[in-house]
Amino acid sequence: MIDLSQAPGERAAWDRPSWVVYLWAICELLFVTNPWQISSSLRIRVLRAFGARIGVGVVFRPRTRVKFPWKLSVGDRSWIGEGVWFHNQERIDIGHDVVISQETFLTTGSHRHRKDMALVTRSITIEPGAWVTSRCVVLGGVTIGRSALVKPLTRIDRDVEPNTVWDQSGRLAVRFA
Repeated sequence: MIDLSQAPGERAAWDRPSWVVYLWAICELLFVTNPWQISSSLRIRVLRAFGARIGVGVVFRPRTRVKFPWKLSVGDRSWIGEGVWFHNQERIDIGHDVVISQETFLTTGSHRHRKDMALVTRSITIEPGAWVTSRCVVLGGVTIGRSALVKPLTRIDRDVEPNTVWDQSGRLAVRFA
């Protein structure tokens, strides 16, 4: 058993002053997560103002959440679906022409379970042309290869090879030539 009162604090991944993190939380709620705010371009402008690197022709749908925009990079012409959650305590780098469908959760952080619950972070890379379909979970330390397809409801906890289709069992379903 771990005495959670002795666990490291939630601010372990904060690499900005607290006022910036709190200001981001307000702006995220008003302009990014807000389902009534329909403008993808406004969402993108606000994300860029807080340090996100977002290419041209990117679409960001409503209800998107981004923990730390300064740790997010999205390539040209990518589509981010409604309700996608970037819980990016470490970098998330998304290539060009990538689709991340609705309600997908990408998380770069976890905790050491056996020792002290300290935060452990690992980045996520999604290479150009990949499609992560709806309600997937992508864990830190993963690379999803070029033109790979991840089927709905799949949990990705290891690298996905380029030009492959992955299913809910976590196994390779199809390899393209």
